[in-house]
Amino acid sequence: MPFVHAGDIDIYYELQGEGPRVLNISGTGGDLRRRPGLASLIGDHFTVLSYDQRGLGQTTIPGGPYSMAGYAADAAALLDALGWERCMVMGTSFGGMVAQEFAVTFPERVERLVLNCTSSGGAGNPSYPLHELQDLEPETRMRTQIRLSDTRVTPEWERENAAELEALLDQRRTMAAIGADEPRRELGARLQLEARIGHDVYDRLPALTMPVLVCAGAYDGIAPPANSRAIVAQVPTASYEEFQGGHGFFWQDPRAAEVITAFLRGDDASA
Repeated sequence: MPFVHAGDIDIYYELQGEGPRVLNISGTGGDLRRRPGLASLIGDHFTVLSYDQRGLGQTTIPGGPYSMAGYAADAAALLDALGWERCMVMGTSFGGMVAQEFAVTFPERVERLVLNCTSSGGAGNPSYPLHELQDLEPETRMRTQIRLSDTRVTPEWERENAAELEALLDQRRTMAAIGADEPRRELGARLQLEARIGHDVYDRLPALTMPVLVCAGAYDGIAPPANSRAIVAQVPTASYEEFQGGHGFFWQDPRAAEVITAFLRGDDASA
């Protein structure tokens, strides 16, 4: 299994495809053992570097607290270890927060930036405070997360689509079971959620000069479209796309993969 020692942790990573380099930064609770991963979204025409962030998956789970600056430093250390001086970056949800922090801290290393269903914090508004759900009973927490992920999931929808709701719950149960019995797993997940609380790059975003694509799901209750539009308003080089879906719009709207891959290829007119 591929690991690199970066800073104070051992980072588990995977490489997929061949072509221009893309660093893929995953969201809350990201674990590369969960399939399919977001690298599959952009196909095999890029060299996509994905990794488990500190506290998650097969990467080291050190004691806390964790910080957004620390997560950005981890990404830089991973690139250093693999000899990647520059690349494109795609960050999704929590990964989009890390990607923003990385881009404002190491702008010379980012060729193009994709931000999916994320928030800047500060005056651009935070994403939903997911740490507040941690003390809920697991089944209640999963149901709440499903409703937040797509605001079309109302009590009426749940009554009329019981089988589909159960399938969504089964999917989350399966994902939650991966690594659940591993030592310190719960600690790492909690520390990641707590790192989101202080996230705020809003006032630093105008310094970005690389092409930026900001993507949102029209029915996202975790990172509402208004948060993505706030990012676009701060970045002179940013463009905005809104898709028919919620927090997982990239799986729900086939157009998302087309737009994102076109942007990464440099076809800005399509983005």
